[in-house]
Amino acid sequence: MSAPHPRTHTAIVLVHGAWHGAWCWHRVLPLLRQAGVDSHAVTLTGVGERAHLLSPAVGIATHVQDIIGLIEAEELQRVVLVGHSYAGNLITCVADRLQRSAPGLLRHLVYLDASVPNPGESWSTPHSPDTVAQRVAAAQASSGLSFPPPDASVFGLSGADRDWVNRRQTPQPFRLYQEPLDFDPALVWAVPHSFIDCTRPALPTIDAARRRVRGEPGWTVHELATGHDPMVSAPRELAQLLLRIHHQASRS
Repeated sequence: MSAPHPRTHTAIVLVHGAWHGAWCWHRVLPLLRQAGVDSHAVTLTGVGERAHLLSPAVGIATHVQDIIGLIEAEELQRVVLVGHSYAGNLITCVADRLQRSAPGLLRHLVYLDASVPNPGESWSTPHSPDTVAQRVAAAQASSGLSFPPPDASVFGLSGADRDWVNRRQTPQPFRLYQEPLDFDPALVWAVPHSFIDCTRPALPTIDAARRRVRGEPGWTVHELATGHDPMVSAPRELAQLLLRIHHQASRS
């Protein structure tokens, strides 16, 4: 039997945000795959089912390599890369790496209610002093290893959805919270990019990104009238939007 050939169609790779894991895409992945789209979800080191790998060494480079490792292992040749929340920082750094090593592989970057950084900034940079102080203090309780998740109600979830997310969330590695990001914006923004703004309720820590994408050229902005975890609260609407973006990327 001959070895399979690398995949030449356009795939979707989903990257979860803080405290989450690949589990959060449970309602979205089947919808994408039923539409015939090759779709994958990565779990980042130290959270989700990989929480046992949490250590002081887990940083931005670790999570960037998690994503690139999945793309390489699956031999994906054309990718729509989706980053939720904190993972906006990660897909930015992944784009920098892949634009250097495999230009053309990334067909579109989707910032799903996500951080949109500048070089030298960290995940914490756009947050209010109170938010930063609270997270630093929470991390000190674990000797700087991690900080705990918020109640999922802040993501606009209630009832069984809130309970489901609360059961599954795990502490987030802390090192990467204030770690500066190193990337070339000219390389990153050469990849087509979209922002999905989740507006009901709008999570305050994403406000800086919301303003930025509406004030700079090159961005396509979509709105979903749901909370910060649309993969839980509005999976069909999110899947339909991702399929439209995928269709456009496939034709480019």
